[in-house]
Amino acid sequence: MISLGLKGIGLLLLLAFPVMCSNFQGCEGRRGKHWRAKQAPSSSLARKKAKGHNGGDRRHGRGGGSGGRPRLTPETMAAMFDVLDFGAKGDGVTDDTKAFEGAWAAACKVEASTVIVPAEFEFLLDGTIIAPTSAGAWGAGSLQWLEFTKLQDITIRGSGVIDGRGSVWWTNSDSDIDPINAELGSEMPQIRPTVSALLASAFLKQTEGLLVTVFSSSLFQALRFYGSYNATVTGIRIQNSPRCHLKFDNCEAVEVFNITVSSPGDSPNTDGIHLQNSRNVWIHRVDMGCGDDCVSIQTGCSNIYIHDVDCGPGHGISIGGLGRDNTKACVSNITVRDINLRNTMTGVRIKTWQGGSGSVQAIQFSNIKVWEVQIPMVIDQFYCDRSSCENQSSAVALSSIAYESIRGTFTVKPVHFACSDSSPCSGISLSEVELEPLRERHRMNDPFCWQAFGELYAPTIPPITCLQIGKPASNGISTDHDLC
Repeated sequence: MISLGLKGIGLLLLLAFPVMCSNFQGCEGRRGKHWRAKQAPSSSLARKKAKGHNGGDRRHGRGGGSGGRPRLTPETMAAMFDVLDFGAKGDGVTDDTKAFEGAWAAACKVEASTVIVPAEFEFLLDGTIIAPTSAGAWGAGSLQWLEFTKLQDITIRGSGVIDGRGSVWWTNSDSDIDPINAELGSEMPQIRPTVSALLASAFLKQTEGLLVTVFSSSLFQALRFYGSYNATVTGIRIQNSPRCHLKFDNCEAVEVFNITVSSPGDSPNTDGIHLQNSRNVWIHRVDMGCGDDCVSIQTGCSNIYIHDVDCGPGHGISIGGLGRDNTKACVSNITVRDINLRNTMTGVRIKTWQGGSGSVQAIQFSNIKVWEVQIPMVIDQFYCDRSSCENQSSAVALSSIAYESIRGTFTVKPVHFACSDSSPCSGISLSEVELEPLRERHRMNDPFCWQAFGELYAPTIPPITCLQIGKPASNGISTDHDLC
């Protein structure tokens, strides 16, 4: 069962559909469990609104009762199909599966169509929709599969599965070079950057009483929230996304817990949870295995709290990459604690491109346990997603980064702190670091530090003597442009 609750403020949940439906497996539904959409304030309010919307002449979103819907052109409206027009009650009691199937079937007959699920209703659904994997089935222009935009108090809850069948697209991915690979030569497998411009198409499928929606895009996210407040995702499983599994962009007051994210360790760019321009985010009790960062924290993020997360395979928990193409990046107040990392490329990592500006500050990594992690602790201010990048003097300034109770085994090196010459890392603190080598196929490397300054509050295993004690002569923030 999947429950979806949302409190709309004159906004709509839009589900985009493929250009062609001839390969859509008949757009058919079959019996499964329930998918439920609950509005936030009260079920009585939903029922009241449902009665109001069910009256009048409503044809494909062009009839009466449109309320606060945005103005649309006749061409756009002709491709929009409101589930209420097909008999959905939205009272939380009536099974609205047939209405959704009818809206879906009608959308399948129109290119670049959209199914509208209005806010302030409680929908009870039972069924599965199967989508094609052929690139020719999808139109261009959409950036997401399943997207929730500018909503307040929205909850995705249940036990269903979102399956992206990403293997169709992974095999066509470009092979990019990671900066750590370049530094270590052949000691580590090639990986790919978090974001790729590979053009492809993909689909999303939710089983066990779930809803499917498909998009075509250069950047594929299975599930995306944009500009939303008080969003919760819990209980579901997201697997095999062609790219990022779950993304929050420009959101505030987010909670993600008790979910599973799963894709193979060699699947390119399949971040587990991707955060960008989001604040006050709480991620906990999550099990993730993927081909990229289990959690990726990008510019504009602050007050992020991540704990009790299992990660592996994957690239660990990462902040960045930041400052790409000489951009300004600001990240602050990030806490990552009580994390288990198994067979990941890195453990906890901060990565920035040369030429950026801004700052990363007030970061805490605490009680991190690693098993057979290649490099458990990484700061890389020379990140590059190509075989080579231009040397530049400016950099995102890094300060106040605490590592506490980092324990376990590594297979390449324990620490890699590569900081900028013009903007050295400052305020790095190390306490209770105990990392033992696991001698298998990789040769062991000693801790590496470059322009890294801070304090050792207790002896470390192995000794991290490369950390320069004290403060650098400059913190790298020299102009107002650098300030966040």
